[in-house]
Amino acid sequence: MHYWKRVSIAAALSGLALWGAAINPPRLVDILSSELERNFKILKEKGEPPPYFAAYAITEEQQESIDASSGAVVGRDSTNSRTLDVTVRAGTMQFDNYHRNQRDPAYFTGGLPVSVDNNPDAIKRFLWAETDRVYRMASQRLLRLRTDQDVKVKPDDPSGDFSFAEPQIHTATPASLQFATPLWEPKVRAWSKMFTVYPEILNSRVSVLGRRETKYFVNTEGTQLEHGRQFSRITISARAKHGDGMDLIASETFEADTMQRLPKDQVVKTAVDKAAADLLGLLKAPETEPFVGPAILSGKASGVFFHEIFGHRVEGHRQKDEGEGQTFTKSVGKNVLPEFLSVIFDPTQHHLAGSDLHGWYDYDDEGVKAQPVNLVEKGILKTFLLSRSPIQGFPASNGHGRRQPGAEIVSRQSNLIVESSKKVPEKQLRQMLLAEVKRQNKPYGLYFEKVTGGYTTTGRAGLQAFTVMPLMVYRVYTDGRPDELVRGVDIVGTPLASFAKIMATSDTPEVFNGYCGAESGYVPVSAISPALLVSEIEVQKKSKARDLRPFLSRPEGASK
Repeated sequence: MHYWKRVSIAAALSGLALWGAAINPPRLVDILSSELERNFKILKEKGEPPPYFAAYAITEEQQESIDASSGAVVGRDSTNSRTLDVTVRAGTMQFDNYHRNQRDPAYFTGGLPVSVDNNPDAIKRFLWAETDRVYRMASQRLLRLRTDQDVKVKPDDPSGDFSFAEPQIHTATPASLQFATPLWEPKVRAWSKMFTVYPEILNSRVSVLGRRETKYFVNTEGTQLEHGRQFSRITISARAKHGDGMDLIASETFEADTMQRLPKDQVVKTAVDKAAADLLGLLKAPETEPFVGPAILSGKASGVFFHEIFGHRVEGHRQKDEGEGQTFTKSVGKNVLPEFLSVIFDPTQHHLAGSDLHGWYDYDDEGVKAQPVNLVEKGILKTFLLSRSPIQGFPASNGHGRRQPGAEIVSRQSNLIVESSKKVPEKQLRQMLLAEVKRQNKPYGLYFEKVTGGYTTTGRAGLQAFTVMPLMVYRVYTDGRPDELVRGVDIVGTPLASFAKIMATSDTPEVFNGYCGAESGYVPVSAISPALLVSEIEVQKKSKARDLRPFLSRPEGASK
């Protein structure tokens, strides 16, 4: 009798312990740390070649969104996912499996989806299997690299493959995502319905998105991080087709740290009206011809301009890669911009010029603390954006190793901030533009109000060129005629020639937020710049489709 009592009590206590474990699961960082220690120790003992460094990173993303078109919801999304990235380095800091080789790229991590529950057994199985897979790839590539090294000339940059960084321990869990679907759904319905009164608009969409990102990172040097942030966005877009086949788009976006910081309803309604008015204006606008002449780029357009033609070319890994154009590799200590311009990359800034910034973070994806980098001071290049992959003359990271989950880390941009000591009010900047148009005897100048993005070629095998894609462009005349909206424009050029044409800036910075795509995937970035006056800019015709407008008329009531 007593025996069965003892068994029952023990069973009850065991059940209580399991229940307690369920409501207080172990921290994910602790699970990662213990398993990293175990796996690294075994690989050090049994691996050949043995690893000297390893890291685990898990990115958890929670996302809620609603999309509406013509007054009806066309999509709802609610996701919660975790992605595991494993790094294993074998060899030495001077020469390891990440050594750059154009014929044999260093791709190891696969961005493995893992459990969203803090179930130690399940997570450890993911870590065990993925660590084994990544180590095998790392050791095989290192052996290939060592063999290849014997038949290759020495690189121009003899710096090592990895650098030391102080271990960091930090825990700051981001606030819970507050996405009130019952609040937002009627709003996006109403905003999207506003476009239906314009029969010229073929399709339109309004979406609202909230995202919470939490990053967990540990490495064998002792770093343990848990940190993250929220992203919120309202996107408004509308499309139409000109009679000559050109597809036209107008858009407005609002970004904020949290849902609560998104703009008031009336601000969004005004933006919908502006997008519609812009699109109707483009339908009436003449197609532009290729042109070279003076121009003003708005602050947002200038931000994209600097991001594309300058920011990508000062990312550290491009200075070491002999397949890159290396535009500024030998330019440290030299003038690369007009002396009245300075450029700072500062991921510690959350807000600037009255806007929430997209490109901030507390720690980069190698666990290095975010820090401001004075890249250009009064026109003179001082340094580069650096990850833990050193380059000649710059042996340590400055906190710009970044990636999208599932990609390998390289140096990337954050918050690009352009500062000017030659700034004038915007009205005076326009007068300077008109004077330059007259001096050059040009028929008009150009004003680039809004851009959608751009791209650039940095590889040595291609032309060192860039393209910026404007949405709203105006011809500015000297005879008092109103500015004339034009369509079908792309800005093109080469970086060194373009920088020499900058004459002055406005005194009002503007913010462009977006996502930048490169070797390590898409990462959030911001560009903050005043408007630029340039003595010369080149535009070319944008490519266009040849399809006609729809043959069928709209359904009855579809434009009411």
